[in-house]
Amino acid sequence: MKKLFKGILEFQADDFEAHRELFNDLKSSQNPHTLFIGCSDSRVVPTLITKTDPGELFLVRNVANIVPPYHLSERFVATASAIEFAVLSLEIDTIVVCGHSNCGGCYALNKPPETLQNMPNLLKWLEIIREVPERVTSLMTGNSAAEREWITEEVNILVQMENLLTYPYIRERVVAGTLNVLGWYYIIETGEVFNFNDETGHFEIVE
Repeated sequence: MKKLFKGILEFQADDFEAHRELFNDLKSSQNPHTLFIGCSDSRVVPTLITKTDPGELFLVRNVANIVPPYHLSERFVATASAIEFAVLSLEIDTIVVCGHSNCGGCYALNKPPETLQNMPNLLKWLEIIREVPERVTSLMTGNSAAEREWITEEVNILVQMENLLTYPYIRERVVAGTLNVLGWYYIIETGEVFNFNDETGHFEIVE
């Protein structure tokens, strides 16, 4: 707890002062250019990875960077409502779905469901991507755990990109060329980011 309070004071003395004019400009409105959908994992820091300032990224984070397929619901739908607000109100021009190496949510997909019985909400959440393991199996060239892990993480990104296109207002903008949907795979230990190339069908390192 002390570390958090100390961090606030250091932020106010250093970072806030360095960006005082920017924060003043942001006091009454925001105009982000990108909706960044990432995992809740503490090792993934979107603004650090992209070197962006406050006000540039509209962030949605959840376990395994999941995008639920479009549907109208009477339930509380946090991720879908954030996507809706970013596209229809903030009019962002880019959506990034960013997965990462050593993802716990993706790892859980390859475990028996009973291992998550003490986390029923998480188990329910992962049902959204229950198709991923079957697609991974069809892409495996061997049977190593490492290969299954990274293919699972990459396929999961692709599934979320597909799910985004089930939102009518997103598909409409993508077809019109006013909205870009990107898929990124971030490697924690190297800092590398691989962008999915629609033309080649592969994740390619950003250089």
